[in-house]
Amino acid sequence: MTVVLGILCAILACVVIALVVVVRRQQVDLAAHAAHVEELESDLAAALRPPPAQNPTERAISRMIRTASKVREQGITGVIQSTIEEMTAWASEEQAEIVHMAAPDGTVTLCFSDIENSTQLNARMGDKTWVRVLAAHDQLLRARIAQYRGQVVKTAGDGFMIVFRDPEAACRAAVAIQSDLRRPSEVLRRHGKVRVRIGIHTGQVVAKDGDYFGENVALAARVADLASGGEVLCSDAVREALDDDAQVQLVDPTDPLELKGLPGEYVVWRVVPPER
Repeated sequence: MTVVLGILCAILACVVIALVVVVRRQQVDLAAHAAHVEELESDLAAALRPPPAQNPTERAISRMIRTASKVREQGITGVIQSTIEEMTAWASEEQAEIVHMAAPDGTVTLCFSDIENSTQLNARMGDKTWVRVLAAHDQLLRARIAQYRGQVVKTAGDGFMIVFRDPEAACRAAVAIQSDLRRPSEVLRRHGKVRVRIGIHTGQVVAKDGDYFGENVALAARVADLASGGEVLCSDAVREALDDDAQVQLVDPTDPLELKGLPGEYVVWRVVPPER
């Protein structure tokens, strides 16, 4: 009887050990499956997530990498057609930044602004106060730019380069900015008046990597250089582009004058609110 009981205990022990081994294997398998499910969920979330915005240079690099991969997989003959299609799309994307801001004739209106005597103001106020003044100035400008559907192309210190689709919108935004600065925010009022010079010009430009280039960009900057603090000046091209019922006035045209680095002579106008 004792022998039989011993055998049964031994068998039971073997069964328990076998069950433990099976349970552990199942636990390992479940952990592996859980990790795989987690990986699949992560991949699915990544696939559903919108792709990050790429600038034109990044898009170009991505396309070159994809094209090289296709050549390896398909050979040069198989990739020719798709490459032509991608090059067409690439050209379209390069133009998209300017097209969505351009008027029907392909022109944009450029606006340059900066603070008059900003270096002296910085020295008088000190850096900490000057930074607060710049922040208030920037907030004021950006609010009006957004109201008239302009886009800030770039900033440098206290200077702004802005693009508008419509010359009237650019003029009205500039006049509104000057009006706001005559009744400044608490920060600007506390630390002294800030006088801004603004110049506007309309013409065709070259867009690249979110920036604008060309003779008309230089012309707009030169017009801004002629302005005094609190003044908005525009080129004759802006006058020609404005409708007769535009909600701004152009006054005090200059005699034809030369602008540094640019050929020919130009007439510049002062932009003011319409008469009531």
